[in-house]
Amino acid sequence: MNIIGSQITAAPLDALINVILGWSRERKSKVVCVANTHMLVEAYQKPSFCEVLQNADVVTPDGMLLALMLKLIGVKSQDSVAGLDLMYTLCQKASEENISVFFLGSISAILQNMRIRLEKEFPDLVIAAMEPLHFQPLTPEEDQALIQRINASEAGLVMIALGCPKQEYWMAAHKNQIEAVMIGLGGAFPVYAGLHRRAPRWIRQIGLEWFFRLIQEPKRLWERYATTLI
Repeated sequence: MNIIGSQITAAPLDALINVILGWSRERKSKVVCVANTHMLVEAYQKPSFCEVLQNADVVTPDGMLLALMLKLIGVKSQDSVAGLDLMYTLCQKASEENISVFFLGSISAILQNMRIRLEKEFPDLVIAAMEPLHFQPLTPEEDQALIQRINASEAGLVMIALGCPKQEYWMAAHKNQIEAVMIGLGGAFPVYAGLHRRAPRWIRQIGLEWFFRLIQEPKRLWERYATTLI
């Protein structure tokens, strides 16, 4: 469905999980973007980023505001498909089906906290690797080495946290090179690691999760929300 020029995948979480798992079993190179209001406005303002979303295989509606928009244009049963829910459910299913997961991005401390929680909640989950990624662009040699490490790990899922829009550009640039389903999860990593709190369900249901996040990270998020959310 089209929302301000970007195509959003209208489907419930369970259906998307089944599709993504099917791709991951075959190690197909696919791109999954988790789109919130900020991402769609970025795409509306920047044609190059809009093209990235148009070429993605799945673009989920992250947040009740986008779910409400989809309902208003005819998708009556659409709920929010948030990155944290996607990550949690995929890890659960991957642990049951022996699908390995490669975690890429963020920083070492966050990844370590994630590993501790993942090993506790999903003891059978095969973690192919956890690699932080520095902010400077990789050299061609470094990038090729990273691609080789990911493919050699035989991971079916690559969960990426580089922030929007960097992670989306990265996935687009590596499609048909990474032999796995790539999922841009951004802020889901620090929340799962316990550094940030997730908004209570009732706040998410009334569409104010953005405000809950703003309270926790005002310096990083105030400009983003001031320029895109309105």
